[in-house]
Amino acid sequence: MRNLDDPNTGQPKGFRIGFNIFMMVVYIAVGVCFFTGFFDIGNKTISYIVGGLLVAYGIWRGVRTYITSKNE
Repeated sequence: MRNLDDPNTGQPKGFRIGFNIFMMVVYIAVGVCFFTGFFDIGNKTISYIVGGLLVAYGIWRGVRTYITSKNE
C-alpha cells in the first residue's frame, strides 16, 4: 500500500502540490494586477514594489513546490 500522507502535515501529496500551484498562480496574478494598475493605490512606486514582491514570491513558491515534489 502506498503512503500518500506527508508525515509533517497529514495532507495527501496531490492536494498539497495542487494547492501550492493554485496559490502560486494567485500571487503572480495579483502581482500583475498591481503592475497594470488594476489595484489603484495612488502611488505607482509602492504599487510596483508590492507587485514585484508578489510576483517574486509566487515564482519562489513554484520553485519550492517543484523542488519538494522532485525530492519526494
